[in-house]
Parts: sequence; C-alpha cells; structure tokens
Amino acid sequence: MSRFLRVPRRLPAPGRFLRIDGVPLHVLAEGRGPVCVLSGGLGMAWFDWDAVAALLAPYRTVVRFDRPGLGLSAPAPGPPTLAAEAGRIARVLEALGHTGQATVVGHSLAGFHAEAFARLHPDRCAGIVLADSSIEDDPRPRLPRAVRTAWAGTVARLACAAGLPRALGPATRRLIGHASTVGSHPPHPWEQAGYRTSRVLRACALENASYSYQAAELAALRRDHPLPGVPVAVLAAYDGSESARQLRALERQRGLAAELGGRFAVAAPAGHLVMADVPESVAGAVLDLTGAGAERGAAVPPV
Repeated sequence: MSRFLRVPRRLPAPGRFLRIDGVPLHVLAEGRGPVCVLSGGLGMAWFDWDAVAALLAPYRTVVRFDRPGLGLSAPAPGPPTLAAEAGRIARVLEALGHTGQATVVGHSLAGFHAEAFARLHPDRCAGIVLADSSIEDDPRPRLPRAVRTAWAGTVARLACAAGLPRALGPATRRLIGHASTVGSHPPHPWEQAGYRTSRVLRACALENASYSYQAAELAALRRDHPLPGVPVAVLAAYDGSESARQLRALERQRGLAAELGGRFAVAAPAGHLVMADVPESVAGAVLDLTGAGAERGAAVPPV
C-alpha cells in the first residue's frame, strides 16, 4: 500500500483501491440494481454519503469514490479540471465493470462534475441529481490558472510545514460540518484519520483554487455541448429561515432547474450538507428521477 494510503490498524478501509489515470483511488461499490454515483462537494469524502447510500443500496448499485488527495485516495500530479473530473467518473465506472448508463448525484462543487459528465459522456448518463449544487452565473477567473494553482500549492506547503493539518484539520472539518447542517451529527471515525493529513489539505487547497476555472469550463460546455435528453433533478437545501440570503439561494437553485429543464425540489430542514441532514430527500430524488418510487415502498419518503 502506498504511503499516501496508510490507515489506522483498527480502522479498516471499506471498498478497494483502483488505479485510475495512474492515481490509486479509493472506491466503494455496494447494493444492487441500476448504477448511481454519489460525489460530494469540495474537500468531502466517501463517508459523507453513508446515510444516503444505505437508503439507496436496496434499489441501486451505489458507487462512491474519493477524488485525488481526498478521503483515502492518493494525490494527483496536477490540479483538477472539469473535463478530467467528468472523465474520472466514467473511468471509475469502467474499472468496476459498469459500461452502461449511470445516474450521477453531484453535491456543491461536484454538481459541476455531474453536469459535465452528462454533457461530455451523454451515452453513459441516465440522469443527474444536483444536490444544493454550486452555481456561478458569470464566472470570470481573474488570474491565470497556473498562477492561482501555484499560489494554492505554496500556501498548502507552508501550512503543512507548520503542522496545521495535524493540529487543526479534524477540528476545522467539524466546524465546517456544524456550520453546514441544521441537525446534530456525531463525528465520523474517518474524520480524525483523514483530515489530519497534508495530503487532504493540499487537495482541498487545489480544489478551492480551481473552483472558478471549473465554473468557467462549465459555462463553455453549456454553449458547445447540449445537455442530453435525460431526467434532471435540482435539490435545494432550505434551513427554514426567511433570510434574504436563504431565499436568494432557493431562487438560484430554482433558476438552475429551469435552465436545465429539470425538476426542482426543496430539501428541508437542511443546511448545505443535505446528505447529512435529510438523506431521505436525496435518496428520494434519485429514485424518483427514473420513476422508481413504487419499488421503494415507504422506506424513502417522496421528495
């Protein structure tokens, strides 16, 4: 096992490692039925989807994987790009032997990836669910990509040299989780193991640095690559407040659904991490996307 993939002896890693584009990726596949891919937002890991995966597994083959540097995956040699992330989804499925169509669920930043997958790999896409997806109306990166990436890498190296991941990584992850949810969720055992590493901090820095460029790539894709005729669902988080910021966020998600010709639904009460607060809403959106509501009975309430 690579030095990047060492795990505590008493915390066995679920799933397996597959070499995708030369990078060992941590991949977890479970369940039965049509294939569904779950992909989290910036800096997130496979375990963030545990509750959703448990609800879907009786009806879907659920695939989760950690992007390079995150969770248990080894780092990639270069920064992420939108096309590469869409391609990574396709190649993970191929490596698992799934060569047909798959539904892709993208949360936050991974909403870009899910939509790009549909546009760049239309024959592989059965539908997309955008769970409180990132939205950028007019993305215009202000610096050359190489400059922004180099700056992010330097900051990450300095932070790691100062020991910040080990000292503050898990606590920072918990604070972000608290700020992004409305419910009370116990810490996951892998938070301590993963977020104290320099590997994860660097991956988070590179994903953050590439955000505006990925948004711009998606804007270009929308002009040049039509969305295939697949079902689309946009799930917006709503914490129950009437603040201007929250209402504006709901309208932006509604606008995204209209732009993509998709179905709009509200997940409540939920913060940005909808998969933690209301996993049944996310699972319900996936099952309803392909008219599978009847097969789940009362296990997952409809959205």
